[in-house]
Amino acid sequence: MDSKACRLLIVDDNEMNRDMLARRLERKGYSVLVAENARGLRERIQGQQVDIVLLDVEMPGISGLDALHTLRQSYSPTELPVIMVTAKQQSEDIVKALDLGANDYITKPIDFAVALARIRTQISRIEVENALRVSEERYALAAQGANDGLWDWNLRDSFIYFSPRWKAMLGYQEDEIGNRPEEWLDRIHASDRERVKHEIDAHLKGTTPQFESEIRIQHKDGSFRWVLSRGLAVRDASGNASRMAGSQTDITGGKLADALTGLPNRLLFRDRLERLFERQKRDKDYLFAVMFLDLDGFKMINDSLGHAAGDQLLVAVAKRLENSLRASDAVARIEQDFTIARLGGDEFTILLDRLEEPGDAELVAKRFIKVLASSFKVDGKEIFTSASIGIALSSIGYENSEDILRDADTAMYRAKSLGKSRYEIFDVEMRANVMARLQLETDLRNGLSRKEFRNYYQPIISLGSGRIVGFEALLRWQHPTRGLLHPEDFINVAEETGMIRELGWWSLQEACQQICTWNATRKDCPSLIMSINLSTKQFLQPNLATEIGSLLREMRIAPSTLKFEITESAVMQDPSAAADVLFQIKSLGVQLSIDDFGTGYSSLSYLQKFPMNTLKIDRSFTAEIDHGGDSTEIVRTILPMAKALRLDVIAEGVETSEQLAVLSNLQCEYAQGYYFSKPLTAADAAALLENNPKW
Repeated sequence: MDSKACRLLIVDDNEMNRDMLARRLERKGYSVLVAENARGLRERIQGQQVDIVLLDVEMPGISGLDALHTLRQSYSPTELPVIMVTAKQQSEDIVKALDLGANDYITKPIDFAVALARIRTQISRIEVENALRVSEERYALAAQGANDGLWDWNLRDSFIYFSPRWKAMLGYQEDEIGNRPEEWLDRIHASDRERVKHEIDAHLKGTTPQFESEIRIQHKDGSFRWVLSRGLAVRDASGNASRMAGSQTDITGGKLADALTGLPNRLLFRDRLERLFERQKRDKDYLFAVMFLDLDGFKMINDSLGHAAGDQLLVAVAKRLENSLRASDAVARIEQDFTIARLGGDEFTILLDRLEEPGDAELVAKRFIKVLASSFKVDGKEIFTSASIGIALSSIGYENSEDILRDADTAMYRAKSLGKSRYEIFDVEMRANVMARLQLETDLRNGLSRKEFRNYYQPIISLGSGRIVGFEALLRWQHPTRGLLHPEDFINVAEETGMIRELGWWSLQEACQQICTWNATRKDCPSLIMSINLSTKQFLQPNLATEIGSLLREMRIAPSTLKFEITESAVMQDPSAAADVLFQIKSLGVQLSIDDFGTGYSSLSYLQKFPMNTLKIDRSFTAEIDHGGDSTEIVRTILPMAKALRLDVIAEGVETSEQLAVLSNLQCEYAQGYYFSKPLTAADAAALLENNPKW
């Protein structure tokens, strides 16, 4: 089984991890499927004939360990290798996974070389099980001798027989090649030679069940041909190899061209790229660029119109890219010095050679964006697409093709994150940001298991009485090396990875416990209300109301003492669905608040459709309210309208007595901010309540 025949399934709830690992594996020739969770995993594996599963340990719902346990009821480790993906420090999970029948594991941040090696190891183990069947089939094929060259190596005498077809494949007559091993090995490309010798040696030692290698071998005319060389050792009673025989197949055509578009494929692109690196070693000022182009929204086109339509679009895109380079006056000076290749899926790479200046690459990127803006005709339908492009320039000082391709890919992801249909040029800071983000994700996972997160509490004040009427729970992270981190330092990554669900649920439980404790000590005082933020992903989580209801019953908390804050953007993504969820939550007896009002849709009309209790004025308006102008007028407009809708209003971010005075004059009911108190630990908040301050 080679990489092209091996189908991998990556199961990971983190979209960026899935996508990045899948793309890199596809570039190595693997067929890759992805899944965002483990539901229906066994049926999917059976239906899509998966060979190896890469399974994330930490996932919401069905964990990787639970999924592994289920799989092992149907598949043995030999029938279906499973490689677990886990954080480095999670040694307990690794041991559990191995006990459950995992074949291997890799750790995050993923070292791709290690991951690739471990995948190859599993492929080799599959090959061991099928060695007898495979060897018999290959020898039967080799015996036909119609298209393949045959060879037979007497290891004891160090002679090799090469069939006439083997010699003709390289342009030689029968008497032009002798029978020594050097006739073969010395013709192998210098970059492949040591690897091939190692692979032969590994098979002769019994480490691998057979010898199989894709090799560049020199033709008589000086060019190199791609061949697939296969062989099997014959062993004596002691297990020592005495002979090795096999076949050689010319795979140059299929090796270097993309079957769908006819463009150069990954191997030819890499080969041409490596040649440029060799040239740059001789000329340090030699400038070239690699562009990584990915179509925006291609998956939606594939899903809605079908794969056949998607293939037609890819062919049309390939032609348009080629024509745009050949016809553009802006890039006329490099029109004969480029390579456009398709790596797979909707990924294209462009190699721009002999650039005079970095701006030449930008001209090409702009040209691509422009020509792809026009519609495509596919099956009689008009289709629009665009592309995100990453550019990596050789002037950074790369030493190999893998690194420059990686950085062009990184720049492409940056372009997508900034809005798509654009290009970005890679710089060193971009790589540092990617690595920092991966480290932050690992730290987040570790932080959850190590209980490094804390709730801080900021008091909410009644402007009528001047007393505390409640608190807002605010999440903080006590990072082991970076100190106390605020949400803006980590919440985006938590949202993107899905860890916000676990974080948010922990914060909710902690806040519920805290408000219960405080209210229990205030027998002769009105109950405090705890405001808790719900993130967009939490809000969209299935069965949210049911889970909140279970928590309320479990903790025996008065529902009216809880107020959930939801941002405008969360409810306006799908107002109809949001209304259903809000009414379900409201039916539990809790209160609801729209957070950061005025920064998003700012429509009081939709508030009539939602069962809200409170509206929070964003701090950006409060900050300017004592200066007059637009902010004051906006707040002056919001307050009476909210009152008409029977909504309480809380002004966030009050920091000065002047701001407080304006809000009081406008008859705002509640406020919070540093003027009253910064967010406090639970102990400090309890002390503040004990003092019973009045503002």
